[in-house]
Amino acid sequence: MSGLDGEDQQKLKRIAAAAYDYDNDSRWPDYWSNVLIPPHMASRIDVVDHFKRKFYQRYIDPDLIVEPMATNNSSKPERASTPPSQSSSSAPGNSNTRQRSTGSSNRTSGTSPTQTPTPNSTSLRWDSKTIQFSVNAWVLVVAILAIFPLVPKSLSSRAYRLSFLGTACSSMYSLYSIYGKPRAWNIQALQVWFQSVVATKDFIHAIYCLNFVTSNLFLKFALIPILCRALEHVAKFLRRNFGRSTLYRKYLEDACVWVESNTTTLSILSSNAQIGLGFLLIISLFSWQRNIIQAFMYWQVLKLMYHARVTASYHQSAWTKIGQNVNPLIQRYTPFLSTPVSAIQKWWLR
Repeated sequence: MSGLDGEDQQKLKRIAAAAYDYDNDSRWPDYWSNVLIPPHMASRIDVVDHFKRKFYQRYIDPDLIVEPMATNNSSKPERASTPPSQSSSSAPGNSNTRQRSTGSSNRTSGTSPTQTPTPNSTSLRWDSKTIQFSVNAWVLVVAILAIFPLVPKSLSSRAYRLSFLGTACSSMYSLYSIYGKPRAWNIQALQVWFQSVVATKDFIHAIYCLNFVTSNLFLKFALIPILCRALEHVAKFLRRNFGRSTLYRKYLEDACVWVESNTTTLSILSSNAQIGLGFLLIISLFSWQRNIIQAFMYWQVLKLMYHARVTASYHQSAWTKIGQNVNPLIQRYTPFLSTPVSAIQKWWLR
């Protein structure tokens, strides 16, 4: 019974390792960049999963048992074909007859060995990661068009809205591919599903984008988190799947390596931009473009970012710095604001 318990425990640990959010762990890009494997193996899903389990064993759960890489079995037939050539000096007649027989078998079999991998490879190209890369690459181009100052205003405003719409679609597709749809369309099932996704980064990005896609405000500053997210996804996909391409190595490798090694910097930039947008929306309440509902909903999203595990560290550190600079000024020059500020802080920390 103890052996069965150990197997069940390891099975649960492997499930936890597979479900771990490696993309939001700043240690994973550094770990993966230091793994020395051939370029043709870096794009294989089983190889990446193996090193993810080793990363999980090293940093998260040391009790996880990581088995040797299963890819060795796939290379055994290639190794099995080498001994005849090595033993050709001792038995040249046998090796020649074997080479003739293998040659004739290849000729009689036709092109079936070369044709069978082709449909599998093409079907694997359009998986969820490839779709995410296509959408995020499109968002990156459109967002740059929206920010570029020489673009006509009509095209820039249209690109501005399409950037948020594309990121919202990408985030919701990611939620669907990971968590699926609710088991049933009733209140209890929807509540369970909502609780499982509400604190994820994709859900936060989707709500963030929906807040601006229908707004009358045209704040190019709001595209900074969109650009950072698109850059991370595009750079990660290019580095994993186009590492052997000469064009990638010549023009894109340095940029992709910099993006993957500076994900923490991009996250800090995104959190600061999101907080700054909250204050810009408060200032916009005094203009003719004011939207009270949008400002209220956005501050609810900021509160969610402050408490969600995937964004809490960046937002809490930014708010701590703001408090260290603002609180002394309030106590010195406007002490009458101490009471409403403390009430707002209590609501914020709930």
